[in-house]
Amino acid sequence: MAEIIGFVGLSHSPFAALLPPADEHGPGGRFLRDAERVHRAVRRLEPDAVVVIGPDHFHANFYDVMPPFVLGVEEAVGFGDFGSTAGPLPVADKLAWSVHSGLAEAGFDLSLSYSLTVDHGIVQSYEMVTGGTTVPMVPLVVNTAAPPLPAPRRCLELGWQLGTALRAAEFPGRVLVVASGGLSHWLPSNDPRDPAVVGERRAALIHGRADAQAFAAAREPRVRAMGGNPQARVAEEWDNWFLERLRADDAGAIAALGHQGIEELAGTGGHEVRCWLIGQVAVGLPLVWTSYEPVPEWITGMGIGATFPVD
Repeated sequence: MAEIIGFVGLSHSPFAALLPPADEHGPGGRFLRDAERVHRAVRRLEPDAVVVIGPDHFHANFYDVMPPFVLGVEEAVGFGDFGSTAGPLPVADKLAWSVHSGLAEAGFDLSLSYSLTVDHGIVQSYEMVTGGTTVPMVPLVVNTAAPPLPAPRRCLELGWQLGTALRAAEFPGRVLVVASGGLSHWLPSNDPRDPAVVGERRAALIHGRADAQAFAAAREPRVRAMGGNPQARVAEEWDNWFLERLRADDAGAIAALGHQGIEELAGTGGHEVRCWLIGQVAVGLPLVWTSYEPVPEWITGMGIGATFPVD
């Protein structure tokens, strides 16, 4: 039987690599310092495997086939975007198959991948928390970028069943659950139904799988252009409310906002907090340590939370 040793949630951002702080007091400095503190705490916990829950940013999934949830069970391959590791990543395949079986028995028909491409939405947080890419992972990709998205309530249900599946897993080791995403940020629409999403951009969202590297290369200048603005919108009050709700073990209050409520308060990028909901509910413990830094230069509220002490 697997032993769940805790949960870590943290924001990710391309600009952690593209616009690193010039010194410890620069934008993002506090976040990076505290992420390193979390890494040291995790190293002391000595996990044998890490379940990493995060989004894809149109590097693996496109609108030709857009699953709400995808579980990797054999191979994970880093896309290598924005400084994240490219190439093969270790997968805890026995644990992954136990998770798949448990979730299937609970009525969750997750999409399954024997070779899952994962981008910075999974890899950046995995590397920050574990300090590299040596701890075997179970990657769970949640669609938070391509409307229609899985309902927040459905994400809570998945979290409950994921926790049950992990505790019953035929894996004799210590398992850490990591969620990557959010907090508040505002991004351009990715919805092909949006009249503003037209032409080559719309076609790429649907057909980009044919040459994902070319699609990513064409989009990267647009991503870079979004960074560096100290006046970019970040909902600091909402971000802190979100962390406080998870400190109170009240993920339900967040899910009760629904899709529209989350988007109005935390932006289109704020939908990534679904990953935190799944992970925290799976572990079943409140956050006991949090860190937060609004980083408009990175277009994101950069938060971290853990269910164990961080020195």
